[in-house]
Amino acid sequence: MTILELREKRAKAWEAAKAFLDSHRNASGVLSAEDDAAYTRMEQDITNLGREIARLERQEALEAELNKPVNKPLTDKPMNSKGEAKTGRATDEYRANFWNMMRSKAPMPQVVNALQIGTDSEGGFLVPDEYEQTLVESLEEENIFRQLANIIRTSSGDRKIPVVATKGTASWIDEEGAYPEGDDSFGQVSIGAYKLGTLIKVSEELLNDSVFDLESYISREFARRIGSKEEEAFFTGNGTGKPLGILAETGGAQVGVTAAKTDAISVDELIDLFYSLKTPYRRNAVWLLNDATVKLVRKLKDGQGQYLWQPSLVSGTPDTLLGKPVYTSAYMPTAAAEAKTVAFGDFRYYWVADRQGRSFKRLNELYAANGQVGFLASQRVDGKLVLPEAVKVLQQTAA
Repeated sequence: MTILELREKRAKAWEAAKAFLDSHRNASGVLSAEDDAAYTRMEQDITNLGREIARLERQEALEAELNKPVNKPLTDKPMNSKGEAKTGRATDEYRANFWNMMRSKAPMPQVVNALQIGTDSEGGFLVPDEYEQTLVESLEEENIFRQLANIIRTSSGDRKIPVVATKGTASWIDEEGAYPEGDDSFGQVSIGAYKLGTLIKVSEELLNDSVFDLESYISREFARRIGSKEEEAFFTGNGTGKPLGILAETGGAQVGVTAAKTDAISVDELIDLFYSLKTPYRRNAVWLLNDATVKLVRKLKDGQGQYLWQPSLVSGTPDTLLGKPVYTSAYMPTAAAEAKTVAFGDFRYYWVADRQGRSFKRLNELYAANGQVGFLASQRVDGKLVLPEAVKVLQQTAA
């Protein structure tokens, strides 16, 4: 079954679920236990279809990547190339010697000498430029927040971001009257670089096996571990030893609406949250919530009896809520007392600062007794919402 057919099937299943919900509510407007179980099964089928669609989309993307030519076509005449020569960590020599260093317990002196341009201050080696780009792309796939935020690269520890604190205004003035002063005032948001690392262990047999793709394995594991920890911090980080998340009490997103209940959300509350965000930020705004909250929101209707939630029929396009894209993350809280369950805003105002240069270090002796070699992988990153008013959250009531 094609992706389009699955999307059409999911849309029909959603229409059937809505019709079932409408026709089986009792006089009090709720479902019986038996009907609720039936509706839950229908909703689960819709969720499963969505997962299958996402799986096929990833498969298509992988096939497209594998079908790309392995070599670039020749566009210049032999011996007449005008291409710019690669330098530093971008050279093929550095890349080859880097992986020779990772595989070899006692690399030749010329290998070590070739890596001096990428020596990290902490004793490791900075990864080649092309591989660093691969890691960044993998992190974006593992981390939904990186797809929405503004990513910057820094070469120093701190980055000062100027932010307008107050804005001046124009005034009507009489003929030959004096111009009133209305200067803007500026503040600064400082983004630093917190260290995030992981230890990867590989058996000596695998490491010495030329068939074993060390590059791909480390890339996948690094992306999975770092991506998960990063995303958690971008949501819930307190700014101490880690980035400051959007849900932080101070410096995080502003509370736009407080729900009337601890475990439920109403249509009016979502609409109020939508309009609590200023118009300029709404143009590129998206919703962020977790799967449990999605289940609550999917049952809501507007005043005309139309469901707020609209499933997508176009490949690669997210579902929408009040006309804006919806993204999910396991790190958004579920409905509970004082929990911030729904975020709505322009997440490009959340800045993620990557301290350029991801580092690998090989540990030869620490795990030698177990026939393993350790690899320390680390990066330095920070994140902060530079304009708290650009993102609003819905917070459940305290009681």
